[in-house]
Amino acid sequence: METVTLDQLRQDALCILRTLQQAGFSACLAGGCVRDQLMGRAPKDYDIATNAPPEEVARLFPRTVATGQAFGVMQVVTAGRACEVATFRRDSAHGDGRRPDAVVFSGPEEDARRRDFTINGLFLDPASGAIMDYVGGRADLERKIIRTIGAPHQRFSEDYLRLLRAVRFAATLEFELEASTRAALQELAPRLAHISAERIQQELTRLLTTAPRAGRGLRLLHATGLLAVILPEVAALVGQAQPPQFHPEGDVFEHTVLMLDGLTPPASRTLAWAVLLHDVGKPPTVAVSREPDGSERLRFNCHDEEGARMAALILRRLKMPADEIAAITYCIKNHMRFKEVAKMRRATLRQLVGAPTFPVELELHRLDCLASHGDLSNYEFLLKFQDELHNEPVLPQPWITGHDLLARGLPPGPELGRWRRRAYEAQLEGRCASREQLLAWLDEALQERPRDPPAPVAPPRAPSSVA
Repeated sequence: METVTLDQLRQDALCILRTLQQAGFSACLAGGCVRDQLMGRAPKDYDIATNAPPEEVARLFPRTVATGQAFGVMQVVTAGRACEVATFRRDSAHGDGRRPDAVVFSGPEEDARRRDFTINGLFLDPASGAIMDYVGGRADLERKIIRTIGAPHQRFSEDYLRLLRAVRFAATLEFELEASTRAALQELAPRLAHISAERIQQELTRLLTTAPRAGRGLRLLHATGLLAVILPEVAALVGQAQPPQFHPEGDVFEHTVLMLDGLTPPASRTLAWAVLLHDVGKPPTVAVSREPDGSERLRFNCHDEEGARMAALILRRLKMPADEIAAITYCIKNHMRFKEVAKMRRATLRQLVGAPTFPVELELHRLDCLASHGDLSNYEFLLKFQDELHNEPVLPQPWITGHDLLARGLPPGPELGRWRRRAYEAQLEGRCASREQLLAWLDEALQERPRDPPAPVAPPRAPSSVA
């Protein structure tokens, strides 16, 4: 797959701008790409705003896709890459809390005033360097403030996902929420329940994977009331005490915040969600046990298994792809086994290290330790074990196959599977130096195995009486 560079995207956008301007239309860069350039950040994509109506955009470019032509939104495709081109517009009421009921094409000032936050309401003409700011966006960029354009209640009511977007921008840009914007957000937080789960998941994923301190974003979600609406299972971590000898940092929520703050953006989706949900099983499994010295201790027996079960339900609710759910829940279910790695047999260690999720699991373990007791001895043990295996495959091809076992008289079924696993473990342990030695070991072991007694012969059934 071709890798598209940021420079290619920018050149595409500039080419589209020139074509529109040469045809007599006004056109400029709009929204997030302008914000990012003013902040000295590399834009992830480029959007264009113009007074050219959609039909003129379609006429001017060889390939366009009408992604929202009724709302003046077109995709211009250049060399297989798409750039959004939107006609300046003014929106009417938003009856569904997401899209305008109708739009009227307008000029740049009206278009800016319909947008969500002041920092996203800026326009830039790259040719002249002129910036059009009708909403005070540049001042808010300098003050590092997230503020709605116009009345906060109206802006949020037009699309309730903006409630979550406000927190995401505050987290990813490390800005503060302006007071009236924050107050409206807290008041309207329950309305986020009206937004589709998939859109919520996408915004949460962007926050978790791109924020310099994703834990700060989680704190803000809780403080504004959004967390209880979209992830009540995570909100339940607040105030859940833990044994101070293992968790001097405090409750489970604080522990999760510290782990999220330790992520390095852009973090993998699997790791970010595994961190967020790895301890959701603690509140439902908490129990108090009495220690030999008479003291009491909090325990969370099987919280890893319960957490994996809960995480699967949460992620399915949020419409996460099935393969990602499987990977995330696998990491959560197995995150406690890392404390036993120094006691594991070599074969078990190789299977642990050879798992496709191991890089994520290892980083999850590292973050878990750093956000609690700080002991990285098991992490370092695994790094050393990995280094020992760097000249050989972690999980080599098995020397003994099912055909070998069938040839020795084992019937298909569970017993054959058990013997195949035993042979592979012996290979991984290094107990045999070659396939021939392993076959010799197998022949000897099979001769010594206990034989199942023959099945009893059922007595002949008495003939049934004839009525």
